[in-house]
Amino acid sequence: MLSTYTYPRFAYRRPAELDDRVRVQRHPVVVVGAGPVGLAAAIDLARHGMPVVLLDDDDTVSVGSRGLCYAKRALEILDRLGAGDAVVDKGVTWNIGRTYFRDQEVFRFDLLPEADHHRPGMVNLQQYHLEEILVRRAAALPAIDLRWKHRVVGVQPAADGARVEVETADGRYALDADWLVVSDGARSPVRRMLGLDVEGKVFQDRFLIADVVMKEPLFPPGRAERWFWFDPPFHPGQSVLLHKEADDVWRIDFQLGWDADPEVEKQPGRVIPRIRAMLGPGRDFDLEWVSVYTFQCRRMARFRHGRVLFAGDAAHQVSPFGARGANSGLQDTDNLVWKLVLVVRGLAPDALLDSYSDERVVAADENIVNSTRSTDFITPKSQVSRDFRDAVLTLARELPFARALVNSGRLSVPAHLTASALNTPDADDFAGVMHPGAPLADAPVRHAGADDWLLRHTGDRFVLMLFADAPDALDAASKALIGLLADLPLPVHVLIVAHVDGPPPPAVTVVVDARGVAARRFDARPGTAYLLRPDQHVAARWRRPTIAAVRAALARATCNA
Repeated sequence: MLSTYTYPRFAYRRPAELDDRVRVQRHPVVVVGAGPVGLAAAIDLARHGMPVVLLDDDDTVSVGSRGLCYAKRALEILDRLGAGDAVVDKGVTWNIGRTYFRDQEVFRFDLLPEADHHRPGMVNLQQYHLEEILVRRAAALPAIDLRWKHRVVGVQPAADGARVEVETADGRYALDADWLVVSDGARSPVRRMLGLDVEGKVFQDRFLIADVVMKEPLFPPGRAERWFWFDPPFHPGQSVLLHKEADDVWRIDFQLGWDADPEVEKQPGRVIPRIRAMLGPGRDFDLEWVSVYTFQCRRMARFRHGRVLFAGDAAHQVSPFGARGANSGLQDTDNLVWKLVLVVRGLAPDALLDSYSDERVVAADENIVNSTRSTDFITPKSQVSRDFRDAVLTLARELPFARALVNSGRLSVPAHLTASALNTPDADDFAGVMHPGAPLADAPVRHAGADDWLLRHTGDRFVLMLFADAPDALDAASKALIGLLADLPLPVHVLIVAHVDGPPPPAVTVVVDARGVAARRFDARPGTAYLLRPDQHVAARWRRPTIAAVRAALARATCNA
C-alpha cells in the first residue's frame, strides 16, 4: 500500500462465452494487456468506431511509479485520446534538466527552447495515475469490452486471425479475433507462446528506485527540474537521478553496480541511509515504494506476424534513461490504429500494416541506439571509458563542444519517419524540418474567434492543410482543388490556415495564424499545402498542389498505389 495513492480494484465479470460453449464468438480486434499502451490502443480503436475486447490478467493498475516521464509528443497523442488534460493537470510539468559532476553543475538543457507550443517538453506522472486516467476514459467508450482478471493462456494464429484461449476464475473460454494486438509487457507471455524472440543487449548493472514523500519540497513552488549526478559526494563512483512526481512524491534512482544484491538493497536499512546522505540529515521524508531493476535494449525482428501485431514493451525495450519506453509505446499505437482501421474497413490493403512494423522498427532502433549510448556513458564498463566520461564532464563546465557529449539520457523525441515508403518525396524546395515523415509541429491559432492550437484540428483522418491570406481569398486553382477532393477514394478534410479571418468555404475548417507562427514553422506561403496522415505525420507537401498529386500521395500513404 502507498500513503499517497489507493489502488482501485476493477470488477471481474463472468464472460458470456462460458454460457455459450457451442459457438466461439468472433471479434474484429482483441487487445492483450491493459497497461498504458494497450489502453491507448483500445481507446483509439473505439474512437474510430471499432469494437474491441481488452483483456488483462490483473484487476488494478501498475504497482509503483514505473513509467514516469511523458514527452510532448506523447501528450499530444493523449490529447487526441481525450486524456491529455487530465495527465497534465495531475502531473508535474518540467522543461529544465541539470547535470552535475561530483558537486558542480556542468550542463543544463531546455526541452522546449522555443515558445508557442501547447504542451510542455515533459510531464512527470506515476504510471498508476496514467493508467487510472486511461481506464476511466476507456470506461466511457461503449465500444470497449474491458475484461479484468482474464488471463490469456494460449494463442493459435490463423490466416484470418487468431484464436485466443482465456482463463478466468469461472473457467476457460475461447474467442476468435480478426486481429490481435499484443501489448502485454516486456516479458510478454503471448510472445513466448508464439515462440518469438527479442534480440539485443542486457546491461550488467542494477539501479535502485526509491519513491520518497518529502515533508518539505526540494524546489520552490511552481518549479520542477530533472537533476542528474555523476559521481556525487553522497554516492561516490555511481550516478543518481532525481525527479519530482505528483502528490509530493520524489523519484530517486541510485546506481548500485552489477554485484549488488537486489533483496538486500531494497531493505529500508539500506535505502534510508542513501537518501539521508543525499538530502542531508535535517530533511524529513517517508519511503513510498522501493524496487531494484536491471534493463536491456532489444527488440523483436518484426512487430507484425500475420494477424498478430505487437506494440510497446512487448515489441521493444530500452533502458529508462531518456524516458523512451512508454513514450515510444504510445507512438506505436498512434501509428498502428489508423492503419488497422483502414484495413478492417476495406479502404486499404493488408500491406499497409507491414508499414506499421517497418516504421516502428526504425523508431525502435533509433531509441535503442540512443538508449545504449546513454547507458554506456552513465555506466562505463572500463577504466578507459570512465576516464573519457570524466574528462568530458570536467571540460563541459567551460567548453560548449564538451557539453554536447554529456549524455545523462537523450530524452524521448518523436520519430521522424523520413525513410518511410508512405512518404511522397518533395518536388518543391522547402526550408525547415516539416519534411515528409515528420510529426506535425504545433502552433497557436484562433478558431471561431477563440484562442486555439493547430494540432487540435488535425489527426484521426487525412487532412489537406492549405495556407492562404484569407479563407475567402483563395485563388481559382485552390477552390477547384477543394471541390475535387470529394471524389477521392478516401475522405480528405480541408484545413485552411489563413493570415486573417473571413467566411470559410463549405465543409472546410479555418484557423487563423495571425502571428504567422504556423507559416514560419511550415515554410508556407499562400497556396502551400501539406497532406497530413491521421497520426499527424506529414505525408506530402507542395507549393501548388494538383488533384492528381494529392490523389497519388494519398494512394501512396495508404499502400493503394
